[in-house]
Amino acid sequence: MSDAIKFDPARLFSASTQALMYNWKPLPVQRMLDFDYLCKRETASIGGLISPGAQKGNHKVFFGTGEIMIPVHGSVEEAASSCPGARVFINYASYRSAFDSSMLALDQPTIQTVVIIAEGVPVTQARKLIAKAQKLGKVVIGPATVGGIQAGAFKIGDTAGMTDNILACKLYRPGSVGFVSKSGGLSNEMYNILSKTTDGIFEGISIGGDVFSGSTFLDHALRYEAMDEIKMIVVLGELGGTNEYGIVEALKDGRIKKPVVAWVSGTCAAMFPTEVQFGHAGAKSGGEDRESAASKNSALAEAGAIVPRSFDDFAAAIAKTFAELKANGTVEVRDEAQPPPIPVNYDSALKEGRVRRQTGIISTICDDRGEEPTYAGRPISELIAQNAGVGDAISLLWFKRELPQYATRFIEMILFLVADHGPCVSGAHNTIVAARAGKDIVSCVCSGMLTIGPRFGGAVDDSARYFKKAVDEGLEPDMFVESMKKKGIRIPGIGHRIKSANNLDKRVILMKEYAAKFFPSTKYLNYALAVEQYTLKKANNLVLNVDGCIGALFLDLMESCAAFSREEIDDIVSVGYLNGLFVLGRTIGLIGHTLDQKRLNQPLYRHPWDDVMYDAGECE
Repeated sequence: MSDAIKFDPARLFSASTQALMYNWKPLPVQRMLDFDYLCKRETASIGGLISPGAQKGNHKVFFGTGEIMIPVHGSVEEAASSCPGARVFINYASYRSAFDSSMLALDQPTIQTVVIIAEGVPVTQARKLIAKAQKLGKVVIGPATVGGIQAGAFKIGDTAGMTDNILACKLYRPGSVGFVSKSGGLSNEMYNILSKTTDGIFEGISIGGDVFSGSTFLDHALRYEAMDEIKMIVVLGELGGTNEYGIVEALKDGRIKKPVVAWVSGTCAAMFPTEVQFGHAGAKSGGEDRESAASKNSALAEAGAIVPRSFDDFAAAIAKTFAELKANGTVEVRDEAQPPPIPVNYDSALKEGRVRRQTGIISTICDDRGEEPTYAGRPISELIAQNAGVGDAISLLWFKRELPQYATRFIEMILFLVADHGPCVSGAHNTIVAARAGKDIVSCVCSGMLTIGPRFGGAVDDSARYFKKAVDEGLEPDMFVESMKKKGIRIPGIGHRIKSANNLDKRVILMKEYAAKFFPSTKYLNYALAVEQYTLKKANNLVLNVDGCIGALFLDLMESCAAFSREEIDDIVSVGYLNGLFVLGRTIGLIGHTLDQKRLNQPLYRHPWDDVMYDAGECE
């Protein structure tokens, strides 16, 4: 490939390295960006996220005290093309799909390093990945790895753990040690040891615990040998396999000249009479003698590595070697850098009781935080068990109390009676026109709802207000009517375009009959009917309509059921609760008209021109 990107084989990471994360997880993403902030990076170390098959989007994350958006892509190719500067591919796919996605990543000319987090990738697949990476001059870290880190520059996913550990191990700034091991967990422990016995790591890699690792101890040790910033190499191996012998040979033939301090864990395996598995798939006893920890420690020591007598002496051996490098001037003493403080995540701080803030929303009608929602403190399962209906839900969610059965039945009766009034009223007409224009059900219903107001269905609250005020002030019905006339105000709840004294609205009749049978008192309805008797003397269509009847009877309901105080009734009337009954009920009919038009596949509506009076005139 003549146009292939030339990678520096020694340097996988830098302070400007960016990664693509496949099958990403929010927590590792945020931890990488928090590390970036600690290191005072100017750009985020994640250039793009990949959710296989997803549409393009963005994921919002914290970057220090602010927030940034990271692009989300649906494929490896798309992400690599959109972020050509990304050199690292971090693969969080499971062992079942890690192979295909990793092979695809290796095919991208911009990707130098592929990190496979999953463990248990089949051996045949691991071998194919290794062969392809070697052919292309690329690097695979893993499978079964936590990743790696370059102190003060770049870290992979969850490498080095939480922020507290990163700060304690001084990983926010570069040291002089190149470290490599198979284990991610032991790497964290070693970062801590190295921070106390040396000036810390420059780079650390966990090659992974599976039998076949994408890269070897030798691969990374040779990189460390080529990096001027690294003054000594620390290796933590384990029994099983022959990975450590690569370093043995490199020490013997002079390819590695820097001091190597090494220890191979698992010396206790000799105490067991049979094969023992030590955690990782590749860490087991019972193989060839040269795979034992003791044999490998002996070979490393003979080749010139500094090998302690036990792991307990490992820290002392590292400290001694570093002190010698410091004494002969190989390691320069540097001023200790101070990282910026990482802002505390609000959720974590709240859980720990370290912060408080005022809430942005108050809810007093329901609670969804438990095992089931509650309506005004009543679990929904309990309500269902009691055969509660829509009226009961409204009484709890609107009025925050349980109302007697006649009251909740009346609420349901209102919803039933106002659900529809034919296709010709303004709300239904608008809904039908919108449905025939191909609009969705929500748009159609909203189109009809927007016509509800003082002249259509929205007079329930106003009728209740005026009737209540008149009754409370002791106004006689005739005086009330005349006073409204003098003010030029139409009486809400009185009058109908079609109905009259000779053709009363059946819905009003049904409500009056129900109230006479079940309401303890109907003071406000009686007053409204007395007003109707007076207005009928003026015109035959000035009858008590549905809005007026609902308004008057709801006043009677609230006063007679003894569940509301005088102040609460005033609040309900002033806030505008009662129009909600018409809105809720009429929604049923508007949905019905929408579905009816769509079911009939009606064409776009156009109003007939002969139903329009045209009086445009001529231009002056």
